[in-house]
Amino acid sequence: MQPNPHEDEFHSRLDTGLWWKIFRRALQLKQYLIPLVATAVIIAMCDAGFAQITRWVIDGVVRDGAHAPFVRYIAVYTFATVVLCAGIWVFIEMAGNLSNRLAHDIRRDCFDRLQELEFAFFDTRPVGWLITRLTSDCDRLARILAWGFLDMVWGFSYVVMIAASLLWMNWRLGLIVIGIVPPLAVISKLFQRKMLLSAREIRKYNSQITAGYNESIQGVRTTKTLVRERENLAEFQQLSTRMFDASVLNARQNALYFPIVTTLGSLAAGLALWRGGYLAAGGAISLGTLVAFINFAGQFFNPINQLAQRLTEMQGAQAAGERVMGLLATVPKIKDSDAVKARIAQSRTPDAGTAIDGLPSKIETIEFRHVTFSYDTGPVVLHDFNLTVRAGETIALVGPSGGGKSTIVSLVCRFYEPTGGQILINGVDYRDRALAWLQAQLGIVLQTPHLFKGTVRENIRYGRLDATDAEVEAAAQLVNAHEFILQMEKGYDSPVGEAGNRLSTGQRQLLSFARALLAQPQLFVMDEATSSIDTETEQLIQRGLETIFTGRISFVIAHRLSTIRRADRILVITQGRIEECGTHAELLQRRGHYHELYTSQFRREREEAVLEGAAK
Repeated sequence: MQPNPHEDEFHSRLDTGLWWKIFRRALQLKQYLIPLVATAVIIAMCDAGFAQITRWVIDGVVRDGAHAPFVRYIAVYTFATVVLCAGIWVFIEMAGNLSNRLAHDIRRDCFDRLQELEFAFFDTRPVGWLITRLTSDCDRLARILAWGFLDMVWGFSYVVMIAASLLWMNWRLGLIVIGIVPPLAVISKLFQRKMLLSAREIRKYNSQITAGYNESIQGVRTTKTLVRERENLAEFQQLSTRMFDASVLNARQNALYFPIVTTLGSLAAGLALWRGGYLAAGGAISLGTLVAFINFAGQFFNPINQLAQRLTEMQGAQAAGERVMGLLATVPKIKDSDAVKARIAQSRTPDAGTAIDGLPSKIETIEFRHVTFSYDTGPVVLHDFNLTVRAGETIALVGPSGGGKSTIVSLVCRFYEPTGGQILINGVDYRDRALAWLQAQLGIVLQTPHLFKGTVRENIRYGRLDATDAEVEAAAQLVNAHEFILQMEKGYDSPVGEAGNRLSTGQRQLLSFARALLAQPQLFVMDEATSSIDTETEQLIQRGLETIFTGRISFVIAHRLSTIRRADRILVITQGRIEECGTHAELLQRRGHYHELYTSQFRREREEAVLEGAAK
C-alpha cells in the first residue's frame, strides 16, 4: 500500500492560530500548567544563579582569603541546589501529568467524535488513518505541549537571564559574548530542520518495512504458491536500503552539528577569556566576574539549541496538529436538530409508550416518499423511490449488485440521509426524531458478522448490557445457537477469540442473530446474512427467522432466494428503482426478472447437489 504523501508533510512556517487552539486545551489543566511555568522560570534562575554565586565566592576568597565566610558560601550553594532539585522534581511531575492527561483528553475527545460521525465520513478515511489520529498524533501533540512548552519557557528565561547578567556585569564584554548568539541560532535552526527531515524519513521507511513484514506474513501462502520469494526480497531490500541511507544521513548530520555548536560555545568562552583577561588584569573587572563570563559564554548554546529544536519539532508536528484538530472540528452531518434536542430536554422521563424525544416509541409505519440519494463521490443511487412498510411486514430486496439494496436499508437505519425526498416514521420525517432512539431500535445482521474479543455471553449481550443470563440463553435458543454453545469447553463463558476466530462462520452468524434478537429491535435488517454459510446452518437460521420477524419491520437483502420465499413482499431493485414487487408466488407467475433469478439459482443448486452426490 502506498503511503499518503500528506502524512509526512513538513511546514516551513508555524501556524500560530493552530497552535493557539491546541494550547488552549492545555489551559484547561491550569493545576499542572501554572506550576510547570513557575518551576521552569525558577530552574532558569537557579541555573543562572550558580554562575553569580561562583562569582561572589571567588571575589570573596580573593578579597578575604582564609577569613572568607565559607559557611555562608556552603549554605547558599546548598540552598540553591535544594531549590534546583525540588524544581526539577516538580516540573517532571507536572510535565508528566500534563502530557498524559492531555493525551488522554485528546484521545477521548477524538474517539467520542468518531462515535458521533456518520458512515459517510468513514467511506473516505482508511482505518489506519483514523488509528494514527488516536495514537501517535495525539501522543505527539501532548508531548510537545507539555515537555516542549517547558523547554521553551526554561530556554527563553535562561537566555534572557544570561544576557541580562552579562550586560549588567560589563555591557561591552557582554555584547562581545552575545554576538555569538545570532550565528548559533541560525546554525541550530538549520541543522535541527535537516535532522528532523532525515529522522522523519527514517520513521517513514520503518513504517513501510513494518507494513511489508505484516503483508508478507499474512500472504505467505500466496507468495509460496506463486514462487514470489525472490521478487519479495528484492522489493524489501529497496525499502531497507532507503532506511539505511536515511539513517546514515541522520548520523552524519548529528556528527557535524554538535561539534559546530561546541566550537561556537568555546569561541564565545575564548572571546570572554581574551577580552576579560585584559579587563581583569587592568582591574576593570574582578576575577569572579571573568569566571562568570566564561561560564555564561559556555552555557549560551544549550538553551538556544533547545529553543531551535522545539520550534523545529513544532513545525514537524504541525501536520499532526492539523489532522487531530481537524477531526475534533468535524461536525457530524447526521445529528439531532435543535428542535429535537429541545424536545429531548423537555422529555427527560418518558413513559412506556413515549420515546426520548416525546413522540410515540412504537414504530407503526416506515415510508419512503420520493426519495433520491447519491453518495458524496458517486452518481445517483436511488431515483424517486417510494415504499411504505407496516409493523409485522418482512420486505425482501433482491437484484443485481450496485442496484441500491444496501443503500435502502442504510437510509432506513439513518446511517445516511436522503439527498432528496423524505423518510417518515409514523408519518413524521425521521430527521425530526431522536437519532439515538431510532438506532436503538435496530437489529442488524451482516454478511460478515463481527464479534468482539471476549466470551460468547459478552458478545450476545453486547447490545443490551442489562440482559440477564437467562435472557441471553433464551435468545440463543430462539436462533438455534444454544446447542453448539453448550458443546464448547466453557459453554457461554467460552472465549470467541480475536474477531471470533475460534468459531466457524456459521457459528459467528448464529451469535450475531442472537445478539440482534436480544436487543429487542423494532426494525430488523439482514444484509446477505446467509450467503457465506453452509446449508445446514442456513436451515437452523431459517427455523429461527419466523420468531425474529414476528411483530417487527424487517428488511432482508438476500443472495440465496430460498431464504425469502415467505417474505410479505419481494422487491426487485434495479438501478435504484423497483422493477418488480410481489410475493414469491406472484413474482414467479409473472415470469419476469425474479423468475429468471430464481430458476437460474435453483438450477445451479440442483446441479451442485447432483455433483456432490456423484462425488460420494
